[in-house]
Amino acid sequence: MIDTGRTAIGIELGSTRIKAVLTGPDHAAVAAGSHDWENQFVDRVWTYSLEAVHEGLQACFAALAENVRRRYGTELRTTGALGVSAMMHGYLAFDADGELLTPFRTWRNTNTGAASEALSDTFGYNIPHRWSIAHLYQAVLNEEEHVGRLAHLTTLAGYVHWQLTGRQVLGVGDASGMFPIDIATGGYDTRRLAQFDELAAGRVPVKLAELLPAVLPAGAAAGTLTEAGARLLDPSGTFQPGAVMCPPEGDAGTGMVATNSVARRTGNVSAGTSIFAMIVLDGELSRVHPEIDLVTTPAGDLVAMVHCNNGASELNAWAGLFAEFAAALGVDKDSNTIFETLFRSALDGAPDGGGLMAFNNLSGEPITKLHEGRPLFFRTPGSSLDLAGFMRTQLYAALATLRIGMDVLQKSESVRLDRMFAHGGLFKTEGVAQKLLAAAIDTPVSVGDLAGEGGAWGIAVLAGFLRDRQEGQSLDDFLTGTVFAGARLDTAEPDPADVAGFTAFMERYVAALPVQQAAVDNS
Repeated sequence: MIDTGRTAIGIELGSTRIKAVLTGPDHAAVAAGSHDWENQFVDRVWTYSLEAVHEGLQACFAALAENVRRRYGTELRTTGALGVSAMMHGYLAFDADGELLTPFRTWRNTNTGAASEALSDTFGYNIPHRWSIAHLYQAVLNEEEHVGRLAHLTTLAGYVHWQLTGRQVLGVGDASGMFPIDIATGGYDTRRLAQFDELAAGRVPVKLAELLPAVLPAGAAAGTLTEAGARLLDPSGTFQPGAVMCPPEGDAGTGMVATNSVARRTGNVSAGTSIFAMIVLDGELSRVHPEIDLVTTPAGDLVAMVHCNNGASELNAWAGLFAEFAAALGVDKDSNTIFETLFRSALDGAPDGGGLMAFNNLSGEPITKLHEGRPLFFRTPGSSLDLAGFMRTQLYAALATLRIGMDVLQKSESVRLDRMFAHGGLFKTEGVAQKLLAAAIDTPVSVGDLAGEGGAWGIAVLAGFLRDRQEGQSLDDFLTGTVFAGARLDTAEPDPADVAGFTAFMERYVAALPVQQAAVDNS
């Protein structure tokens, strides 16, 4: 199977890890490799260097090839289909010679407030801080010199796909995080393109449509792996060019695929460095909500996205502290054991957190109008400081801003869900974060047995969809009838005591937001 290329490869560049997954003809993962990396905070901007992108891709691919070699005794020389995914949004700006004009500005940057507000008002459409168009217009407002030399804008997935194929394209889901999509046409909204051109007249050298990548739906051919692309992945020369490539997608879209939630009235929550919910809508929302992004599935259907910049990073920091303490006591435990022990203790905590309070904001959080992050933990004098309550509070904090956005959809817009799936690192300890999320949104939450490989597997499935798609077959039909046929689901129903406890915690959380703002203002 591997030698004859009856496989697909998906590569996803996440916030803290680059992962590659090799799937077989049945779309199950047969091998994987990964490479850890981390963003840098340089000149008050969250960024990754392109050198780190290239080196990370090569290290990740080498790990995948070694996994294949060790497990199957053969070399990874070819594949039938290939796809690339990455964290969405941000700003990668290039000149006509393909040179990067300014360091990559990731989704994590929230210094685009003026642009976000101006564009939202002009378009009558919520343009969040992290969207590519907000970064571009903020550069215009700041009169940055590089704007006059702009020739091409893209996302991280779009950049890697360009390097692998020579084509400047994006999947519609990733493109919908750059600029609003017209659901009827599947392309950029032409009326709003014209509005931007008028707004930026004389300050951007070309029309916006010329700067943005072409948009493609799931199942469309998006080029083939070139010789240069194959050498970028594998400098050794073992891996050969020629694989067909699906449209590059964002991590939100691959999360939807990995949890079989591309159909209307389905949704998923992805929790890693950031945490976000994607709800596939029946129709348009009644009005603009600053807490809600409108994006699309990889097939182009309308999605309400609740995106929170801060997810599990602060939990990781606390786990590291407890691991350090255990090591000081002479107790040598691996990180998985540390996490599982801490997470399971949360199940014994008071349903409302017992008077403890935490904010997990390492960076700004637009949903709560926080421009910078200051992680905090504090408590009332009469509270009981124990491990169970502490860990439940930390997990609640990771879900709190998501709850604020979900309240907008479920209460203000009466959005209904048939299914909610969850995936990502927060849900690796079985039955803990899943149970608390069910309480936070008062909705049953399912975890599947295929989504464990996450977005890298999701983009491999999209590559397989390109390769195996039947005439007229929809992405939803392909996932439900082929990929997830017979898949096991574990569903956690919301516990009424936990629902009431989380609601009480949220009342204290919202009341304490001025404490968080004071920390930003005074430190």
